[in-house]
Amino acid sequence: MRRSQKDTDESARRITRRALLLGGAQAAVVAALGLRLRHMQVEEADQYRLLAEENRINIRLIPPARGLIHDRNGVIVAGNEQNYRVVIVREDAGDVEEALARLRKLIHLTQEDVDRTLRELSRRSAFVPITVAERLSWEDLARVAANAPALPGVTPEVGLSRHYPFGGDYAHVVGYVGPVSESDLAQLETPDPLLQIPRFQIGKVGVETRLEDALRGKAGSRRIEVNAVGRVMRELDRQEGEPGASVQLTVDDRLQNYVQARLGGESAACVVMDVDNGDILAISSAPSFDPNLFVRGIGVADYRALMDNDHRPLANKTVQGAYPPGSTYKMVTALAALEAGVVGLNDTVYCPGYMDVAGRRFHCWKRGGHGRVALVAALAESCDCYFYDVAQRCGIDRIAEMSVRLGLGQRHELPMSAISEGLNPNRQWKRERHGQEWRVGDTVNASIGQGYVLSTPLQLAVMTARLASGRAVSPRLIKAINGVEQPVNPGEPLGLNPDFMREIRRGMSATVNSQRGTAYSSRIEDAAMRMAGKTGTSQVRNITAAERARGVVRNDQLPWNRRDHALFVGYAPAEAPRIAVSVVVEHGMGGSTAAAPIGRDVSLFALHRGLPPLSAYPSSQRTRIENERRELSLRSPDTPQSGQTRA
Repeated sequence: MRRSQKDTDESARRITRRALLLGGAQAAVVAALGLRLRHMQVEEADQYRLLAEENRINIRLIPPARGLIHDRNGVIVAGNEQNYRVVIVREDAGDVEEALARLRKLIHLTQEDVDRTLRELSRRSAFVPITVAERLSWEDLARVAANAPALPGVTPEVGLSRHYPFGGDYAHVVGYVGPVSESDLAQLETPDPLLQIPRFQIGKVGVETRLEDALRGKAGSRRIEVNAVGRVMRELDRQEGEPGASVQLTVDDRLQNYVQARLGGESAACVVMDVDNGDILAISSAPSFDPNLFVRGIGVADYRALMDNDHRPLANKTVQGAYPPGSTYKMVTALAALEAGVVGLNDTVYCPGYMDVAGRRFHCWKRGGHGRVALVAALAESCDCYFYDVAQRCGIDRIAEMSVRLGLGQRHELPMSAISEGLNPNRQWKRERHGQEWRVGDTVNASIGQGYVLSTPLQLAVMTARLASGRAVSPRLIKAINGVEQPVNPGEPLGLNPDFMREIRRGMSATVNSQRGTAYSSRIEDAAMRMAGKTGTSQVRNITAAERARGVVRNDQLPWNRRDHALFVGYAPAEAPRIAVSVVVEHGMGGSTAAAPIGRDVSLFALHRGLPPLSAYPSSQRTRIENERRELSLRSPDTPQSGQTRA
């Protein structure tokens, strides 16, 4: 049937409308696609370019060179050495276990190394490089580099590792570094991204940890191109980091080495200070240990040997060891009594060899007594009864105040680990600590540095420097950081009566230089360098009645760890003091026999800036001194090798 013209026209209009609608829809889609394409290609071009590059470009941190540590003369005592290592990146390696299996065919890897690597890979982000092995030989590194095409995600690198060229000489001062642990990270609110790098090393003890932020430096970065299987193709860009600060210590390397050698096999500590500015010229604890063992990862056997050693090589006795100061404390008691006006310079006390106090007998070290003595003789001959008497007149609170004034019983802020405050007891302390009232017998014990009183070798050196200078000298260990001199605190005058100070110094000089002085055998013959000092012997424990019944009546009959400690403090030259020294020999039994000779030898070395001539010693001792020098292992200045010593 033939359609009418009207129907044909209507049908044409409908087709035209549909075509227009379809065309409009198509145009709208094309416009939307065009707008989206423009948005992606123009407005978001940088973002998509970055996403594309991230598929082939990795950004990795470059650990900075750790800051160097020098002695006061510029000798490097903590440096860096090249460390050949191999790292693996999980996201680039694919099958990690397969990659490690191939690597084991090229270099020596223990199963423990493999297990540790797998553990660290599972803990860290996929893009973080994990150290598989380090301290490789050049041959091992070259073998890995030559086989790089078969080791996706594995990269040989040359980094830096900490090295201590003088071994144990600075172990207790500088300390050592070690890998960042989980506990290290837990202590930081916003840890440096560098610390996330597995096996990245930070300071663990000593100056290394106390100045960690300055020594660590700031990280650099490098952009590397990798292919589809994660193999490094090339380095596109490198931005070097900022190396750590250079730190200069006040310690003199030659003196430090001599002190360490002179302490020998003793369990001992020695501190040498500059009397004028408080610079610590030497601070040694013996026996020591090689800090390089900890940097490389100390073995179980080595660590157990250090822990089982009864001489405690890991402990820094100079600042951690708190000992009864014994008779080295008598200057404190004397000054407190003089300043309180309870005793005069020429007043005497009779010493029959003991004193009865509150129903208890306190003995003098000299059983027959010293007879009638005044201050200078009491110090020189170390008469206990003199100080028993004046301490009772003075009282413990005044003695404690003088102790603080001279630098005892307080923490001296140095960049070292676990610094002890010692113990400076008084009435209030005992009441708070023990819930008991102070007794007169406590005062008598404290007067000669026994009982509750405890001091560190560092504190005793500070006390001696203050007695020698008359100023509140404070110790300083850091001389400069990045060449910038650190503040010096020579200290304000102590404000003590000059006549009293002069008499105390006379007593200390007589201790060493008078024939009846307890340190006379350790005198210095050179008049220009004569030393003043004070010996001390602090009791570790009483000989029990049962031991006496078995015939044990002398200190040397006891086991080593039950014998008395030996102490000595001194300054030199006596007429124009330049250095102060303190020595503690654990269980050395006698300050005059064990500690004073060390103090004399160390003082002479410091004043001469090297080994002194034999003429500085008493003629009767020169042959023995010469033989002792031959036995010392002295490091040559040109051979700074770990484990050797140098004078």
